[in-house]
Amino acid sequence: MRIGDAIRTARRACGITQEELAQRAGITQAALSRYENGLREPSEAALGALAERLGVTVRLLRSASRLQGAVAIDVHMRRRATAKATVWRRLEAQLNMYDLHARLLGEEISVRAVHRVPQFDPIETPPADAARMVRAQWRMPSGPVRDLVGWLESAGCMVIDRDFATTRVDGLSQWSSDHPLILVNERMPTDRRRLTLAHELGHLCLHNLEPMLDMEQDANDFAAEFLMPEVLIRPQLRNLSTGKLLDLKRQWGVSAQALVERAYRLGAIDAGRRTGFYKQFSYLGWRRREPVSDELPPEQPRLAADIGRALAGRGLTAEEIAQIAGFTAAAPDNPFSEPGRRLHIVPSS
Repeated sequence: MRIGDAIRTARRACGITQEELAQRAGITQAALSRYENGLREPSEAALGALAERLGVTVRLLRSASRLQGAVAIDVHMRRRATAKATVWRRLEAQLNMYDLHARLLGEEISVRAVHRVPQFDPIETPPADAARMVRAQWRMPSGPVRDLVGWLESAGCMVIDRDFATTRVDGLSQWSSDHPLILVNERMPTDRRRLTLAHELGHLCLHNLEPMLDMEQDANDFAAEFLMPEVLIRPQLRNLSTGKLLDLKRQWGVSAQALVERAYRLGAIDAGRRTGFYKQFSYLGWRRREPVSDELPPEQPRLAADIGRALAGRGLTAEEIAQIAGFTAAAPDNPFSEPGRRLHIVPSS
């Protein structure tokens, strides 16, 4: 990766054009275009001005040249077909910037994870089998998954909440060196958020070698088995009604729609009954907002904030912590800036 790649990715992550960034940094658009395309190296003054306007440090932009490959590789995204390309490209760039920040931070500290996110060959391992193996490897209790974010973070997965400014994209993920990253839309209710997290975990476990057909369905099948194991949920899917769906939603922490889809995929209801439920949901207004969602315990990420607190415990100031992670002191999107808890870190060798 070149410095120009990092500048372009940071600009896209901010959602601004070349013209806007050039004006803010006091350089010409032609010069910025040459920087981004690797036709010219920016001077120290120009690089400093660009970094400041992008909310990152010069050290972060320069660190990109030490990485092999390019940005925007192996990014998985859960989005609707109607999501605008400008929106998902901005979010993709944001995820890649968090990748750079995480790698830079990894030069200073290492996170000691209790578990790991395993990887499977989806040709040899069906998604449902992979989900069962992950639950077994993590020694998760049978039944509903409580605190899914906590389980992900215990495996070294950094979950970052951000307002996507749209409801048409739920989340996206990729591997950052040895640790995975998940960026999730904080506008989602808890039930949809949990399904998105499990969906992205499915991508991380199954889709890291090369693109494949039916990747989204694979991730859906993984998420369904991970959150609603067939052996436990199947007996509960008999004689479904809207009232029973809400009771199951409270128990399993997933949406009524996800429960209907699970029942249909397992053969507990036929296509006609499935369509009937969706007509009821539309009549009741559940397609826009389901009831009971507010009753589910919210799940907030803690790992990034824990890292910030651990570094503060070493005597570092907020400005010094931001510098280590490659953010400017005033950057609004620094997940390490808030105090947290429960992290053990050791110096990186």
